Amino acid sequence: MTPVNGAHALLATLEANGVTTCFANPGTSEMHFVAGLDDIRAVHAILCLFEGVATGAADGYARVTRRPAATLLHLGPGLANGWANLHNARRAHVPLLNIIGDHATYHGAFNAPLQSDIRALASALDGWIRTSTDSDHVASDVADAIHAAYGPPSQVATLILPADVSWNELTTRPAKWPVVSRPPLIAPSEHELVRAIDALRSKRTAILVGGATLDAEQLNLAERIAVASSSKFLVETFPAIMERGVGIASPERLIYVPEFAAAQLQDIDALVVLGARDPVSFFAYPNVPSALRAPTCDLIDIGAPGTDTLSALTVLADALGPARIPAAVGDVADAPSGELTTQSLAAAIAATLPDDCVVSDESNTAGVHFYGATRFAPRHSWMTLTGGAIGMGLPLALGAAVGSGRRVLALEADGSMMYTLQALWTMARESLDVTVVGLSNRSYAILNFERQRVGAIGEGSAGQRLLDIDDPTLDLCALASAQGVPSVRVTTAEELVEALRRSYATPGPMFIEAVLPKRLI
Repeated sequence: MTPVNGAHALLATLEANGVTTCFANPGTSEMHFVAGLDDIRAVHAILCLFEGVATGAADGYARVTRRPAATLLHLGPGLANGWANLHNARRAHVPLLNIIGDHATYHGAFNAPLQSDIRALASALDGWIRTSTDSDHVASDVADAIHAAYGPPSQVATLILPADVSWNELTTRPAKWPVVSRPPLIAPSEHELVRAIDALRSKRTAILVGGATLDAEQLNLAERIAVASSSKFLVETFPAIMERGVGIASPERLIYVPEFAAAQLQDIDALVVLGARDPVSFFAYPNVPSALRAPTCDLIDIGAPGTDTLSALTVLADALGPARIPAAVGDVADAPSGELTTQSLAAAIAATLPDDCVVSDESNTAGVHFYGATRFAPRHSWMTLTGGAIGMGLPLALGAAVGSGRRVLALEADGSMMYTLQALWTMARESLDVTVVGLSNRSYAILNFERQRVGAIGEGSAGQRLLDIDDPTLDLCALASAQGVPSVRVTTAEELVEALRRSYATPGPMFIEAVLPKRLI
């Protein structure tokens, strides 16, 4: 019988549980995992040239499939490199299996150069953590990690695998590898449902949805409840993944600017929250409250992450009875022409968007009009920056393309793009159908906006130099071409429309640099 080591047990258990995609950036400690891929071919390992690409891709994969992918990272520094996009995955509440190779158990005593406290780094992700200490226990450890990743709520599960536990042979090969079932969702609180029904019937109420409530069925059900109760219907500012387009209810998006968001919630006596959080300002500003709802507004939270939100919505809808929902009628704007602005950018995206596309949106300031412009576009899935750690857009698109097999559109601001540019190389290597629109305004435009918001306006150029990225000017097309992705630069709305249509009709990735005015806001 062929010897089976800890790495084989890990891979076989992944395969048995349907975790067959691994986004990897391995090192010496992970070489037995790498070798094991030749024996267990069902696990598809995808090389990423930076750990932040691997972790962001695993997030994107989980958002579209609702199943975990694995990452393979090298020791504490590898985890640190991938941490920002794990933070975004944590805030998205997706299932993700984070495998970290470590030094051999006996080698840790020597304080080698790459020795670090991996558990301390992983613990800040607020997820499940275990160090596998015995090759015979690796399979059960992996199964426990997968079970933990599913939750509820879904989370980042980190398994630390020392090199010797990976290479040591099992004393006994199990008759079959452990398989776990997905745990059931948490039942909604009956007490909170009763409170919600009373508020919807008798108070000025807003319904705020997010998280798992954002598929077409639940959005339409939530809209029915809002109409039946004459309530305001809102969606969280940065959803993990939301179904959008013709025939799907489109709640008002909670505005990023806190004063405007507070205005959306003013005169509300009760806020019913399903799958979202009690809304707060993204940052603190002088003389601006952090909480967005008024102190007198009652919070009714009936759908925290991991809750069966469909069940909760069904109870509310049955209690409130049928509602006559006005037909949502509208057209997608015609393909725009002329100058390329934030408005014409949004119109071009909406006019050309193919059916069943997945959109990874890290457009930041340049994409301010996208949500409204795509209201009646063909049905699509929309993913955003849940945790605020920039550099997620390209990796998220990569993982979504692998997981869904659908065309993916990545709207990527130039400053954010530079964090994880290496994702383009993996898109080319895997021949993924990803259209990337690089939004080139040659500035950290959001920081120009935020500097004004906090009142930190200087007279000189020293501070401004930290916000501009045009000296030297980034050649985004050249950067994409160097990674193996065909590229084109567009400066007008007509050129953008033509490039988008050509990309959607052509298999494989394409990069479009859209040159926008430097000062967007």
